[in-house]
Amino acid sequence: MAEEKNYETVIIGAGPAGMTAALYASRAGLRTVMIDGTAPGGKLLKTYMVDNYPGVPSISGPDLAMQMYEQSVSFGAEFMFGEVESVNKNRQVVLKDGTILNAGSVIIATGAKERLLGIEGEQEAIGHGESFCAVCDAAFFRNKEVVVIGGGNSALEEAQFLTRFASRVTIIIRRDVFRASEKAQREVLENDKIEVIRHAVPKKILMEDGKVTGLVIHDLEDDLDSTIKCDGIFPFIGQIPETEFVKDLGILNDKGYIEADRRMRTAVPGILACGDAIDKDLRQIVTACGDGATAADEAFHFVTDL
Repeated sequence: MAEEKNYETVIIGAGPAGMTAALYASRAGLRTVMIDGTAPGGKLLKTYMVDNYPGVPSISGPDLAMQMYEQSVSFGAEFMFGEVESVNKNRQVVLKDGTILNAGSVIIATGAKERLLGIEGEQEAIGHGESFCAVCDAAFFRNKEVVVIGGGNSALEEAQFLTRFASRVTIIIRRDVFRASEKAQREVLENDKIEVIRHAVPKKILMEDGKVTGLVIHDLEDDLDSTIKCDGIFPFIGQIPETEFVKDLGILNDKGYIEADRRMRTAVPGILACGDAIDKDLRQIVTACGDGATAADEAFHFVTDL
């Protein structure tokens, strides 16, 4: 027989949004559990250095994750290793091992994972020269050469931002045309710091002494390989929200992100969402924390009203 447990708030995900929600919910007196299939921290665990989190001038991602985790459970919130199979409209959270968590409220904070390039050397390069956030990491590439991969609005906007720091930005696109808006294209093509290489795909990331030193690309027209010397690689080829387990609740948009209002409420009463899993514009540590605090506050009001 499956084990059942009761909580006032069940938080799915232990990244910055989930940990903040756990802190706020437990501090408000709610019996709280936070579930994740890996160590707490989310993307922080793959972030080499963070220097744009207010009040913390410079800290490694794993160190910040550990500090957040220790505080998140300091008011009594539990942490549970586990993978969620499904969540139903009665706020029952079913884990893959059969455990059922009956919740007064559910906060989904599972985030989104970046689409990887899937090429040789990538796993070693993540956090050591390969980054998925120019706003987060551009300052680490001051006066250095970087490569941006992708032809959509995000890629071009991030490339523009990188030129504030990098000495040279090379954009790699598979086709001969961008998918971005005309305005974004015009700004990129008029920027003297940006070079565009068309009809090419990344093939291998080169590293030396634990740092990115170059990128091997394959020309789709000539069928030839060449190497670009660079210190950083920024792929912007999309994200995949971690929301498959709530696909039957009717709270996802056509891209798989959860639709939530400004109070982090979804269309299902008592089920809230926060952080990178929701449809939003800016995905940063600080915005995830704000979302988590709001979700926990809303969960408190929902549970107490019950």
